[in-house]
Amino acid sequence: MWIPVQINEQSAEPLYHQIKVQLRALIVSGQLAEGTLLPSIREFSQQVKCSVITIRRVYQDLENEGLLRTRQGTGTFVAKVGEQERDRHRLDSVVKALEEAVDAGRRVQCDEEELRRLFEQVVKERFSAEQKSHSPPE
Repeated sequence: MWIPVQINEQSAEPLYHQIKVQLRALIVSGQLAEGTLLPSIREFSQQVKCSVITIRRVYQDLENEGLLRTRQGTGTFVAKVGEQERDRHRLDSVVKALEEAVDAGRRVQCDEEELRRLFEQVVKERFSAEQKSHSPPE
């Protein structure tokens, strides 16, 4: 099975983190349904062009979070994720992204008000662009 994970080799974010965040998002969003068999560690490492150790660590961490389960000799599957747990993971990922954005803003000396303004501007732009792409042509 092919998993839609995109690696940005220019990113300062480690490959392990990029893969884990994207795979978690695919599971939490329901794009990878409960019971879906994931590629073997070797197959997935070849797909994303990284080490087997990296994928093993991603699978183990997501299994520890309750998002994956491994059956010896059968493979690694998407675990059943309850609605409350799904919401918790979903919101956790957004909070982490917002924390990283705030940290980035503080590194370049943005104050609290500037960050709030920027956040609201980006939200408006993204939702406006999404609405335009879904509206019928005039």
